[in-house]
Amino acid sequence: MTRTGSFTWAVAIAAGLAIAGAYLPAMPWLHWLFKPLTTLLIAWSVWRMASAVPRYRTWLLVGLVLSTFGDVFLMLPVDAFVPGLASFLLAHLAYLLALRQRGRWFASLWPFALYALVAGIVLSQLWPGLPDALRVPVVVYVVVLAAMAAQALAVWWRQRDAASASAAIGGACFVLSDALLAWDRFVVPFAAASAAVLASYWLAQWGLARSLPPRD
Repeated sequence: MTRTGSFTWAVAIAAGLAIAGAYLPAMPWLHWLFKPLTTLLIAWSVWRMASAVPRYRTWLLVGLVLSTFGDVFLMLPVDAFVPGLASFLLAHLAYLLALRQRGRWFASLWPFALYALVAGIVLSQLWPGLPDALRVPVVVYVVVLAAMAAQALAVWWRQRDAASASAAIGGACFVLSDALLAWDRFVVPFAAASAAVLASYWLAQWGLARSLPPRD
């Protein structure tokens, strides 16, 4: 088995245990242990990869470490939604800086128009249920998230290689994951939320991790 294949299986198993722990009241430690561990395994896979664009790798690692802090904040038994939101906001800024290493800002405009539309639709659904104190932070977060996903798609549109395609998929999965999380929290809770949010979240992180341009 290749090194990438080994990491893929390790991440999949850790993610499955974290999701299982979210549904097993008698074994919450599974969730507490494997949720941050899954993201750290993805970060470790990036750390071990050689890249033709070292700064891309550096900013990916910064984003993954910040995401791990967000993982911890959002799984605490107290309401730490705002610190979690801030951690992921900074993570998306790090991913934006990574993606900038492969393409100029606004390299293509249509991805930004597309994600602006998606962001507007999501916010319109969330708005009635958002507490007043969270409205500005959530708007800022959604704008940065949409910009990250749009930049990833714009880079793919210009580069058309496997690495940029992986980033574009990762960005789209991040938008999906956060939309599901927000819907469950602020609109209508649903039983499959934890599984759907976490599965799409780790697909997003894995996609971004696999977007590291390899060394020739």
